[in-house]
Amino acid sequence: MSSFRPAPAWLADAVFYQIYPQSFADSNGDGIGDFDGIRERLDHLAWLGVNTVWLNPCFASPFGDAGYDVADYLNVAPRYGSNDDLARLVDQARGHGIRVLLDLVAGHTSDRHPWFTASADDPDDHRYIWAAEGRPDGFVASPGSRPGAYLPNFFTFQPALNFGYARTDPAEPWRQPVDAEGPRANREALRTVMDHWLGLGLSGFRVDMAASLVKDDPGKTETSKVWTELRHWLDRTHPDAVILSEWGEPEVSVPAGFHTDFFLQFGGPTDGLALRSLWSNGSGTVNLDWDPLDCFFDPSGKGSPRPFVEAWQQASAALGDSGFISLPTANHDFSRLNCGPRSAEQLPVAFVFQLTWPTLPAIYYGDEIGMRYIPDLPDTEGSVLGPAYNRAGSRTPMQWDDGPNAGFSTSDHPYLPVDPDPGRPTVAAQRADDTSLLHLVRRLIALRTSTPELGPDGSVEVVHAGYPFVHVRGGRYLVVVNPREERTSCPLGDLRPGRALEASGVVTDGGTLTAEAFGYGIFELTP
Repeated sequence: MSSFRPAPAWLADAVFYQIYPQSFADSNGDGIGDFDGIRERLDHLAWLGVNTVWLNPCFASPFGDAGYDVADYLNVAPRYGSNDDLARLVDQARGHGIRVLLDLVAGHTSDRHPWFTASADDPDDHRYIWAAEGRPDGFVASPGSRPGAYLPNFFTFQPALNFGYARTDPAEPWRQPVDAEGPRANREALRTVMDHWLGLGLSGFRVDMAASLVKDDPGKTETSKVWTELRHWLDRTHPDAVILSEWGEPEVSVPAGFHTDFFLQFGGPTDGLALRSLWSNGSGTVNLDWDPLDCFFDPSGKGSPRPFVEAWQQASAALGDSGFISLPTANHDFSRLNCGPRSAEQLPVAFVFQLTWPTLPAIYYGDEIGMRYIPDLPDTEGSVLGPAYNRAGSRTPMQWDDGPNAGFSTSDHPYLPVDPDPGRPTVAAQRADDTSLLHLVRRLIALRTSTPELGPDGSVEVVHAGYPFVHVRGGRYLVVVNPREERTSCPLGDLRPGRALEASGVVTDGGTLTAEAFGYGIFELTP
């Protein structure tokens, strides 16, 4: 493992909060969320206790893929405001004790980026991957005067930036080595973009499709070298900044240079089994040719926490103290916690698990009040990826109150429709109810923040790997979660839970612990 500077001290205490900016808060009534809207809602985030926000891409873009098709890395999209508005947001967030991270799309641009439009007319430009003749499999015909075709990275309008190929082939001359002129220029461009935003006060980046840079790269060896080089630069120039990867394989990405990687629904040799076996967030809403899977947090009680625990143990052992694993509730690409067979009454037990396990928690906006995945929405900015895979259902407007568009916007045409359920949860209603999910999440964050044993560095001992799932943190705290819709019991051995720090439906009788349906508890252990 390369010798990196230790992660900034603040990262170990991070509670991430992901904001999809166009759906969070609209300050000017145009139907699209913006920086000033986020700034006006910082009090909510500070009250909740989150301390690190990451924003989905907010750079200038034609928005064919909701901003993941970047047309200018150094300027924000006017729909969100100006660069100065972003700087103002970052500054005021810092005043609330909140750091802000941007989403960096490193592997491709929009086909409207000036780099690409110039490259499409210049056969000597190697910033992108071009086949000079014909149209090889997977390539897209040149839109400019340059003959041949280019390689896209995701959608056809997202041309892959050229970071080279790990394996060259004389029969495929577009396979340039990683040290060719184009790949070197793109690595330099990454540093320029990051330096620009870090210089304006941002605290780091979540990197989109971080494993996608070098092509035909077995084991991601050459891609890892790109990030290792960049991490060394970051350690020298911005030692308090962090980079988080959308990679899904912490054993590879963190040794490569990332401070943190997410457990995702994909990634690694098991194709995201760790997270999908916990809460797949896909039941009835997506179709990715995955094997049918009973996940632990579905109410049927057919799942098991073992795949998650084993994946976490393996990744944690590989990382040591070199970085962290982050456990998200959901994100913009997959269904929310409240989806498919799960319902609002199951969400408390999921948050108890997420906010007490030794990973860095990432809360997707609105999950703290139990917003649900909304099916059957229109394809919006590239949200549809398959017959049963529409990401728009996880991107609906934040539900603030009972006003028009749930307080998100005064526009008659919001970015996406608001949840039509008249009983939809709102921040205002749950703030007024001490028994709400929102208050529970706030208390759990405060407990985690004030209790080092519940953080990523505290030890964990699994007592019962089934229903209920029982583990001990730091030798001092017993955590019990029962995601099942039936009462379950297990022996406790010599463990004696004492004062309940947070509990619902969990009792002990002698050496037996019983958890009601969807019960949970965090207890101090009696010596």
